[in-house]
Amino acid sequence: MSEYLKFMLLALENSYLALPNCRPNPPVGCVIVYNGNVVSKGFTQPPGHHHAEIDAISKLTVPISECEIFVTLEPCSYHGRTPSCAQTLANSKPKHVYIAIEDPHPKNRGAGLNILKNAGVNYTLGIGKYEVQHFLSPYLIKY
Repeated sequence: MSEYLKFMLLALENSYLALPNCRPNPPVGCVIVYNGNVVSKGFTQPPGHHHAEIDAISKLTVPISECEIFVTLEPCSYHGRTPSCAQTLANSKPKHVYIAIEDPHPKNRGAGLNILKNAGVNYTLGIGKYEVQHFLSPYLIKY
């Protein structure tokens, strides 16, 4: 198993912790890695509170610019009850973002990826896609 997949599966394990309190938001998990070591973990909090990425970033004690972020779902692109996670990542400029699956939500659908791309934040899509999709699919809005 690749190190990247190992970290994404750890993010997936963290997503389980979001249930049931995160609903109606999807149970997303995030792991932040610095020099090959996990330095922070997060998951989607109850509505109106941090999403997984921001939950993990809020616990970070090292410079985010030197970190790799592993998140199970594309960061949200829009401001709802909470600010856009994609915009927060774009502003903070992590070293790299690894995303398991694209968010099929009509307000996202690649818009979060575009925010990262336009900000010059490197990302990789598809690490752990099968495992994450199997778990997250029932919780995603697709219409």
